Amino acid sequence: MDNFLTRKKVALITGITGQDGAYLADFLLEKGYEVFGSFRRISTPNFWRIEELGIRDRINLVPMDLLDQTSIYNTLNKVRPDEIYNLAAQSFVGASFDTPVATAEINGLGVTRILDGIRMINPKIKFYQASTSEMFGLIQEPKQSESTKFYPRSPYGVAKLYGHWMTTNYREGYNLFACSGILFNHESPLRGLEFVTRKITDAAARIKLGLIKELHLGNLDAKRDWGFAKDYVEAMWLMLQQDKPEDFVIATGEMHSVREFAEKAFALLGLDYKNYVFVDDKLKRPAEVEELCGDSTKALQKLGWNPKKVSFDELVKLMVDADFKRIEALTNKSGNQI
Repeated sequence: MDNFLTRKKVALITGITGQDGAYLADFLLEKGYEVFGSFRRISTPNFWRIEELGIRDRINLVPMDLLDQTSIYNTLNKVRPDEIYNLAAQSFVGASFDTPVATAEINGLGVTRILDGIRMINPKIKFYQASTSEMFGLIQEPKQSESTKFYPRSPYGVAKLYGHWMTTNYREGYNLFACSGILFNHESPLRGLEFVTRKITDAAARIKLGLIKELHLGNLDAKRDWGFAKDYVEAMWLMLQQDKPEDFVIATGEMHSVREFAEKAFALLGLDYKNYVFVDDKLKRPAEVEELCGDSTKALQKLGWNPKKVSFDELVKLMVDADFKRIEALTNKSGNQI
């Protein structure tokens, strides 16, 4: 029987193998939590992020499938978490146009399955849902806050909006401590290569090292509010430490274009992006989101969360330096193109 006074807080992170999951696990370990991380059973699980942070041996990995209610129930009964951070998702907006039904199953219904598991097994569990700025889509205000109307422009955004409203529904209908963080774009060296920021920094490094000659992108004029992922996971934790559950926009309040990101990334390596970056119309989305910029005033006032610990320029440099170092090391080690 657990000694309540000495028992560590237990957190379950879905999607622990992703960028946010890895940083959040590291953050919670520093806070003294016992951390469980769920992952999908696939032939080659992708644990490189938690290995890079040096925390794989400090967390408990458990298989769980958001498409299977029994799997979720079994995991909740086994782990007995105090807090659940639902970061698992089909997280690539572009891919959601090709897999709209699968995106809806994971990003929408998967949230409902977890919430219903909490309701049935232990309503005292605190729940964090990873919502997204993509729910705003065709923006209704120059800066988007918690009161801005939603207008998603992708299957990804629509599915996330379903999960967002279900979180609200279970909070109000069943009195669960359930809240959503509406996070604007947040990047890092742990970002997946399918995302435009990592596409840019990875390609810039490869071009500098003579491994490739050019980079093809879609809409260079799209503008986003980009922050540092490691800063953003702190906001997730802060939301679950409040007296009552509320939703929060997490953002820097600054916009920068894809073109500006590319220009700065290539310039750090002494390159002019105009000589290497080319627009490919096939990479443009059926419905574009041209601009997103968040207003995180509420988070600053109620959570004490500071959105600008790492500036845009510092973020680009972090990612370029990490990719150049990684690719250079791999190239030197193998003697071949990586």
